[in-house]
Amino acid sequence: MRDRDDRDNEFVDHLVHINRVAKVVKGGRRFGFAALVVVGDQKGRVGFGHGKAREVPEAIRKATEAAKRNLMRVPLREGRTLHHDVTGKHDAGKVIIRSAPPGTGIIAGGPMRAVFEALGVQDVVAKSIGSSNPYNMVRATFNALAKCENPRRVAARRGKKVSEVLSVRRAEGI
Repeated sequence: MRDRDDRDNEFVDHLVHINRVAKVVKGGRRFGFAALVVVGDQKGRVGFGHGKAREVPEAIRKATEAAKRNLMRVPLREGRTLHHDVTGKHDAGKVIIRSAPPGTGIIAGGPMRAVFEALGVQDVVAKSIGSSNPYNMVRATFNALAKCENPRRVAARRGKKVSEVLSVRRAEGI
């Protein structure tokens, strides 16, 4: 039990959105709640979850558990930003995520900011285009983060040295 508590404490969770839904029945309305939660260890692992229940705390708990089951690892440059610029899309939600120099901070709107804070990114510039629906924005952000690649892996795939792959970045002025 102690190991499980230690593992749970390493994660930071951000409540992104709560939605109240009503079911109309014979006696009136029955209210339920849906929660969207982002969970991360601030060291490159992040996940999101969706939970529904009749009470808010129960919906948040379910969403947090779902997020911990859906963790993914994202390669970070110097533990503070992404290796390259990337775009993501989910339904009508589109996001553009750009790596940034030190000291930039997290320049991103609501749901995307929660993802980057949980991920542990310190310098990033992001823009949401299209849908402002938090679910679509979070899913589009995760779609973009899934496309992020490590220069070592790219170099191995191309049969080059890491320095050759990174020299292209320097030539572009990033």
